[in-house]
Amino acid sequence: MFRSFLTVSSGTLASRLLGFARDSVIAALLGAGPVADAFLAAFQLVNVVRRLLAEGGLNAALVPAWLKMRDADGAAAATAFAGRVLGTVSAAVIAAALVIGALMPLVIAAIAPGFVGRDTLQFAVDNARLMLPYLAFAGPVTVMMALLNAQGRFALTAFSPLLFNIALISVMAVLLVRQQEPVQAALVMAATIGVAGFLQLSMLALRGAKLASPLRASFDPEMRGFLGRAVPGMVASSAPQWLMVAGAVIASTSPSAVSWLYFANRLLELPLGIVGVAMGTVLIPEMTRAVRSGEHAAIAHAESRALELAAGLALPATLGLMVLSGPIVRMLFEHGAFTAEDSAATAQALIWLTLALPAHVLVKALSPAFFAREDTLTPLFATLKAVVVAIAAAFLLGHVFGASGIAAGIALGAWSNALALIRKGAATFGFSIDAEARRRLPRILGAALAMGVLLWLAEGALPASGRHGFVQAASLLVLIAAGSAAYGLFLQAFGVTGWRDAVNAIRQRRPA
Repeated sequence: MFRSFLTVSSGTLASRLLGFARDSVIAALLGAGPVADAFLAAFQLVNVVRRLLAEGGLNAALVPAWLKMRDADGAAAATAFAGRVLGTVSAAVIAAALVIGALMPLVIAAIAPGFVGRDTLQFAVDNARLMLPYLAFAGPVTVMMALLNAQGRFALTAFSPLLFNIALISVMAVLLVRQQEPVQAALVMAATIGVAGFLQLSMLALRGAKLASPLRASFDPEMRGFLGRAVPGMVASSAPQWLMVAGAVIASTSPSAVSWLYFANRLLELPLGIVGVAMGTVLIPEMTRAVRSGEHAAIAHAESRALELAAGLALPATLGLMVLSGPIVRMLFEHGAFTAEDSAATAQALIWLTLALPAHVLVKALSPAFFAREDTLTPLFATLKAVVVAIAAAFLLGHVFGASGIAAGIALGAWSNALALIRKGAATFGFSIDAEARRRLPRILGAALAMGVLLWLAEGALPASGRHGFVQAASLLVLIAAGSAAYGLFLQAFGVTGWRDAVNAIRQRRPA
């Protein structure tokens, strides 16, 4: 499991780093004013749908169903079932894109009510409509990724999203060199998103087309039952994005708040992607095999290692982002139209938003226990409750503390989601944690706290200049690398794990 987790997290890390480069150029091109608010609101809508489909969402229903059919009826039946899923999902997302395009003014008004009555609303609608062709490609991309994941072929699905960011960065670099006006630059970037989706689909189709054949759309009882499980699972797997949409709804009434929250969330998505996406991708097939085997030891092993990985990566990332929020934001985003005031507001929002990271990762670790039992409704209800909590808290705190209060409301929603899953799981099937996990988890927390203290003490040595430069960036990168190395040493000193254990885990392959 660790080997597969490392493969997925490495691909996600590469994609997120390219995403930072992309967002750094967006900040330089658009700044944090009305043009940026409109583009980012539209982009957030597409991102939610993309992640609703792609980042572990469809795994929740397709992987258990495909494995069950393959084991019961054979590979040919599973391939035919996958062909019906691929055709049905493709037809559904095309129809949905057409409907959303026609209703786009209402959609944007719903997710950004503060835009109503301003020119920002129409510009956001124009951007969102140009981005919609991406959805036609996102459906088949998602199905092929889920099928490859079900077979344990994680490398291609992990690295294919790189094409999305490569295409956008290439176009934005040209726009930056040409010093394009922000309005025209935003429209060109919006149109490029559909091209990026086509590139990703082409790459996967070369390797995954034979996994789903023959291709046809079907809405028979079997397919309706599958979709009845898939849709709740996709919504539940995209909980972090729904919470950000809830925050954006409140933030749209305050100038620049949408942009500050967006850029703060982009930093949060690096560790969330490395841990959370990998957790959802790898753990669902792992848990499905364990649950279908009926072996208590296998279930306990999968759940215990998932919690250890989640805590081991989420806790140091949380403390690191909180301590170094200011220097990181300045290094990545304080360019061109993005001012020092924007950096300060974004960093403050990031501190509060980062409190949601352990909860998001915990949800990613707990949800597969429900998905493996073909229960997608429980995570769905927990997510819907979390959205309500986030909206209420963000509304109250946002009026007092601005963007930082909205970020704190989002964090409260995330913890509501995690606690709801813990209570429901304990009441229905009980989470199984082995003795090794009970020994390691407190020590992981201790190692993360020790690293956080060291970073806090060393942060004062960073260059204090408000202008980022080579020296400031290099100093920050050295500090991050030193903090990571110190954390590894603390893990070894506290008896959690060592380099030799990690190397042995990477070398292990799943038996055929």
